[in-house]
Amino acid sequence: MPVYWGACWKIEASLLRVNWEQYGSSAGINWITVAYAQFLVCYRMKETSGWQQVFSSPHLDWVIKQVALNAKVLGGALGDHNKMVAVASCSEIIPWALQANGNGSEIGVFHLGVSAEALFFVGNQLIATSHTGKISVWNAVTKHWQIQDIVPINSYDAAGTFLLLGCNSGSIYYVDVQKFPLRMKDNDLLATELYCDPTEDSVTALSMYLTPKTSDSGNWIEIAYGTSSGVVRVIMQHPETVGSSPQLFQTFTVHRSPVTKIMLLEKHLISVCADNNHVRTWTVTRFRRMISTQAGSMPLASFKILSLDDLNGPAGCGAGTGPFGEWDKQQVLIQRVVLDTCQVFVRLSSTSKRICEVRSVDAAAITAFTVHECEGSSRISSHPRCYLFTGHANGSVQMWDLTTAMEMLGKPPEASSLTEEELLQQLAQCDFSMQFDLTGPPRTPNTR
Repeated sequence: MPVYWGACWKIEASLLRVNWEQYGSSAGINWITVAYAQFLVCYRMKETSGWQQVFSSPHLDWVIKQVALNAKVLGGALGDHNKMVAVASCSEIIPWALQANGNGSEIGVFHLGVSAEALFFVGNQLIATSHTGKISVWNAVTKHWQIQDIVPINSYDAAGTFLLLGCNSGSIYYVDVQKFPLRMKDNDLLATELYCDPTEDSVTALSMYLTPKTSDSGNWIEIAYGTSSGVVRVIMQHPETVGSSPQLFQTFTVHRSPVTKIMLLEKHLISVCADNNHVRTWTVTRFRRMISTQAGSMPLASFKILSLDDLNGPAGCGAGTGPFGEWDKQQVLIQRVVLDTCQVFVRLSSTSKRICEVRSVDAAAITAFTVHECEGSSRISSHPRCYLFTGHANGSVQMWDLTTAMEMLGKPPEASSLTEEELLQQLAQCDFSMQFDLTGPPRTPNTR
C-alpha cells in the first residue's frame, strides 16, 4: 500500500527531532530540527509561507550524538526567547535560546564529564542522563546547571512534569521537574526512590501513563517497566496512597532477553526485547480510563520486527523501531530492515500488521526517521494527522502523511479494488449453465 502524500526539502539529516506548536486558533506554527554531523538547522512552517530556515548553529568541533527541541517554554522563563534547542556529543552539551523570529543565542557550553546517552526536555528543564549514574538539569528559571550522581541509569521516561529513572540496582527514582526540588543540606537534586523491583533486576525500560485527575490530591499513575532478565511488570499508585510505594499489579515472564523498549498505552501494553526485536503485546482493559484490576491484561500478539542495522541505530536494539505515536491512539512501528535502504515498512505496534510501505521519492537511502502527530489546518478545522519524517543520505527530508493509510486499514476492500486477473478468476468459478426465472412460467425461445 503506498503512502498518499509527501513533501521534500533539501536537508542532509542524520538526526531528526520534530516539535509542533499551535498558537491560538488562527495560525499554526510548526518547528523541525535537523542535525548534520557537526551543526544543526531549525526550520519553521507557516500555513501562509511554507517551510523556512530560521536558525543554523555554528560549526562544532565534535560530532552531534543527541539533539533536543523544545518549542513550548512556558511562563516567559527565557524572556524574549520562547524556544530552546540543544545538542550533545559524548560529554559536551550546548543549548541555544531561540527568539520568535528564529535567531538564536548560545546559552553556554556544559561539560558533563561522561557520555550523555539521553538529552530531552521536561517542561522548561533540559535534562541529560548517563548510564554511569550522572543526571544533569539546566533550570530555565535559575539559568544554571545542576548535576548529581546516583546509581547507574539504564532507562527513563517522562510524562507531564514527572521524570522516572530506571536504575541498575532495580530501583525506580522519581523527580517532579516542575518543582525542581533541591536538598537543603547539599543543594543536590532531590531524586526519590519510588519503587524497587522485587528481584532487584536492572530496570532497562520504563513507560509511565498518567490518567486524568481522579481527585484533588493528584493523578492515578500507572508504570510499566522491563528488566534485564526479560520480566515485564505493571505497578500503580492511587491518589490516596501518595507517599507510599506503588502497588504491583501484574507480572509477565514471556521474554528471555533484556527488555529494550516498553510502552503502556490506553488500550495496549507493548514490550520489545533484545532478541531480534521480539515484540509481545497485551490488550489493556480500562474503566473510566483507569486500568481495570478485574479483567486484567490479555495476551494479544507475539512477533519479531527484523532489523539488521540495529547495531548502527541510536541507543541499541529496539530504539529505532518505535513504537511511535500518541498514548491514547494506535501506535506504529517503523521497520528499516538493512542499512542504506531507501524504504521502510510501517506496521501496527499491537499486531504487526503492515499499514504501508514508504519508499523515498528519489531512491535515496534513509538515514533517520521520526513520527509525529499535529493539528490540521485551522482554516478547514481538520482532525489531527500523523506524519512520518525521513532524513536521507542525498541531503533531503521527506514528509509523509500516514493518516490516510491508517484510516483505510480498518475498512473492508471495495469491489473496484480487484485486479483484472482476480476478477477473471472469480468469473471463471461462476456457473452460468442454468438460469431460472422464478417470477413466472418458463419462457419459450422465439424461433422466428
